[in-house]
Amino acid sequence: MEFVEIYEPMLQRLARRNGLRGADADDLTQEVFRAVAGAIDRWDPDPARGSFRSWLFRIARNLIVNLLAARKRQSAGYGTGDTDTMALLEAQPAVEPEASALFDIEYRRRLFAWAAERVRGEVHESTWQAFWRTGVEGQDVPSVAKALGLSPGAVYVARSRVMARLRREIESVEGIE
Repeated sequence: MEFVEIYEPMLQRLARRNGLRGADADDLTQEVFRAVAGAIDRWDPDPARGSFRSWLFRIARNLIVNLLAARKRQSAGYGTGDTDTMALLEAQPAVEPEASALFDIEYRRRLFAWAAERVRGEVHESTWQAFWRTGVEGQDVPSVAKALGLSPGAVYVARSRVMARLRREIESVEGIE
């Protein structure tokens, strides 16, 4: 379940960035999950061969290109001249490092959002607010302390505790890779 919660939104965004919409983006996501499930026993976790995310990205990227190529063939077979599909296919560059880096950034964002959602439900609201306002929004500790009716020391402790909990949550998933 964690895998789907973390990676599904990323794959959806990747599909949309590559011109797929609606059901096509959903289908691509499911095809990536199927491909991963079928090939996971052959994945080599050797860091020299790349990370799991890189492997997943390559699978998704290849499936996008295959889908667009199939559309192009289908379109040519029926003589419809689907120029939108042709344009999408022709716009697909070879896998470049920037795309892989964007996928990694998106992964980090999604992983943080997933962990934050889990941790938020485990802490008192004032503890969460102390963390969020100072650690994410960048508000200064004295003003957050005053707004929450806490001492500055309590804000620092709350932020530290939430950050430690987030770190553990993320490490529990990162350890899978």
